[in-house]
Amino acid sequence: MTSAILRIYLNENDYCDGKPAHEKILEFMRDSNISGATVLHGIEGYGVHSKIHTTSILRLGTDLPIVVEAVDSEEKIRKILPELCRMIPKELITLQKVEIISGENV
Repeated sequence: MTSAILRIYLNENDYCDGKPAHEKILEFMRDSNISGATVLHGIEGYGVHSKIHTTSILRLGTDLPIVVEAVDSEEKIRKILPELCRMIPKELITLQKVEIISGENV
């Protein structure tokens, strides 16, 4: 079985259907029986528009970066991609094949 890691790059101010996008995505992944997902909160970053988002006290309006990661079979992850693209059509989504070395149910 080929495994994959899915990464979705968001900001704190990204919303989907009136809810923070990372929360909506996490619930969707759980409901889709994805083995596991994690939300990572960044302290600084920038995207396609080159605007730096930071926790620095000297800057107002943080809108910090968030990354949602999920690991499962490539087949299961590819199955949810169309809905994810509908939920967050302008956000960066990446998919990479991974070799799982250890973990429950490996």
